[in-house]
Amino acid sequence: MKTLFAALAIVLLAGAATTLPQPAEAKGCLKGAAVGGVAGHMVGSGHGVAGAAVGCAVGHHEAKKDESKKQDEARKQEQQSTDSHGNNQPSK
Repeated sequence: MKTLFAALAIVLLAGAATTLPQPAEAKGCLKGAAVGGVAGHMVGSGHGVAGAAVGCAVGHHEAKKDESKKQDEARKQEQQSTDSHGNNQPSK
């Protein structure tokens, strides 16, 4: 009876996992999860999964910060290039 419930649970979870929306970009998550999992494993028994989850969140956050910084730099560079050509300069 237990094996029947276990098999049913696995089938339901597999079906639910395929129907859930997947994130388009998970930049930084795998790297952070690997580092967090190792760190959690070193802390003690059972902490590897928690470390991986937290590491994934931190890694994703750091990747988003880096991407935002790159976009800001590109925007500033574009703004400087249009200003140097005499376009879009504020009137004095």
